[in-house]
Amino acid sequence: MKKLVPTLLIATLLTATSLVSVQAAERPTSVASCKKSTAKPRVPATLKQPMTPLKKIPKTLTLRTNCGNITATLLTKEAPQTTTNITTLANKKYYNGVICHRLTTEGIYVLQCGDPTAQGAGSPGGWKGYANENLPKAGAKNYPAGTLAMANSGKGPNGEGTNGSQFFLVYADTQLGPDYTIFGRITSGLDLLKKIAEVGAYKVESDGQAYYVGDGFPVQLVVIESASAR
Repeated sequence: MKKLVPTLLIATLLTATSLVSVQAAERPTSVASCKKSTAKPRVPATLKQPMTPLKKIPKTLTLRTNCGNITATLLTKEAPQTTTNITTLANKKYYNGVICHRLTTEGIYVLQCGDPTAQGAGSPGGWKGYANENLPKAGAKNYPAGTLAMANSGKGPNGEGTNGSQFFLVYADTQLGPDYTIFGRITSGLDLLKKIAEVGAYKVESDGQAYYVGDGFPVQLVVIESASAR
């Protein structure tokens, strides 16, 4: 989402008059298990970047969100540098209080998180992009439901990788270009992601109204309250 909603007061913004659906059917504007959060966008922290994989990489990543826990098994052998970097960020509390800023419900089916600015361009201060690992083959459903993968912006000007701290959680079988590191498999919390997706995404247009869109900010605010890797 290009434009950030600074206050992120979703419950206030999404009233019957301010959220205009492009669909005729009524739909929920929240998930029952989700709690209110006071999280706000912030400048990404500056951390030392691991340049080589850890000798002992944590195998499990847990995201404790305001809506419930999401747990994933990490593919440490297939993506050693990526899992090293992500688990380092998690255990350094980089992800604590980070708002998941993008939900896509048409064409591809993902929730994207990991940017403290909540605008889709943030990355840890002092980090350089790093290379992809464990890329899937091109083809249908190459990012199946339950996939945990890195978000990136393609190759850098000198052909370098552009991975940072952002990642996406796939809640339904998705086909993408074989360009995104797969570094984990969701073992619990997939049902929660589907409920968040059912509520949908929105974008605030120039008229000040919030409209449902297939790719935008989640209607249900999702915040990583804390993250840890073990």
